[in-house]
Amino acid sequence: MSIERHDTPPEARTSYILRQLEGERLTIPGSKGVFRILASSKQTNGGIAVFTSGATLSDAPGFHWHAEAHDVFLVTKGFLKLWNGDKCRIMGPGDFAYVPPKVIHNPELLGPHTETLGLVAPGDWIDFFRYVAESYNGVLVPETDNRDLKSLLIPKVMAAKDRFDVHFERNYTPPEVADWLPTENQLPGPLEPYFLKADTGPRWLAGGVLSRPFITATQTGGKFAISSIESSSAYKSPAPFLDGERYITFTDVDHCFVVIEGTLTAQLQGESERANSVTAGETLVVAAGQSVRLGFGSRYVKVLSFTNGPGLEALIQEAAGEPFSGVVIPDELPAWDEAALQAAAAKVGAKLE
Repeated sequence: MSIERHDTPPEARTSYILRQLEGERLTIPGSKGVFRILASSKQTNGGIAVFTSGATLSDAPGFHWHAEAHDVFLVTKGFLKLWNGDKCRIMGPGDFAYVPPKVIHNPELLGPHTETLGLVAPGDWIDFFRYVAESYNGVLVPETDNRDLKSLLIPKVMAAKDRFDVHFERNYTPPEVADWLPTENQLPGPLEPYFLKADTGPRWLAGGVLSRPFITATQTGGKFAISSIESSSAYKSPAPFLDGERYITFTDVDHCFVVIEGTLTAQLQGESERANSVTAGETLVVAAGQSVRLGFGSRYVKVLSFTNGPGLEALIQEAAGEPFSGVVIPDELPAWDEAALQAAAAKVGAKLE
């Protein structure tokens, strides 16, 4: 039996694949946008919710903050204007921002068709979307939904202001949009709001697998991490550690892999059939405690990894030992140390076999 494919996340904490542009699909009336929930509390033991968000040019929801919830914004298409604390930036594809608790923020999708990947922690916060939205059964986004967003949204928010961790600031004076700073290319200290320019930040390479973390458990107080994971099927010998041949198990950490380019392969322990292919636009969720063989099925593979704690990105960093100086994955597989890899796995609570 293979990993089951779904159009919406299953009810249990289990491993599954979501088809392209699927998920629990919701639209806030008048927003001309859609949230596609890929995983939330039931799939991550309450830790995180992961979703994609798409919209045409639309109004921003308003300046607000969360007492406990963390927010992230990762642009994959189009442009997003984001107010984040005392800064405002125009974000394009690959740009990232982190909003910790108690920081006032406001996202405005500039279009013409913008797509983002988001995460909120804890995962139950996503219930706010479910409360203010309705189901969406269209193709991409409801571009012709001309209902008045504020007249529909504000009464609902006011009626449930004590149920959800969303606090609007009506008299807030926001910062002006400004150019990106040269320093917005690195990860800051814990619980600091920040912007990270596309294709910058730290890089780690171990066993032919490159990790570019957008945010690590260090920045989030251990709650979650997000990284770009990249490799290639062209690496032949010696084999990388994620080559579809050995099992990897994270005891306590769930992984949500969103494939951006190429093909990721996955096979759960006990499956008799050949590995599942997860292609661009699809999502693979691997439940904590589940042993899985992961591999790269095309010349270049790029996968975004969302975890509810230190996960694959932490393993790669620990095994690498030092930052990788290159910008892209190398043509030839660098030497790697099996003993260091096993020691790194033990350190981050993973098992390789």
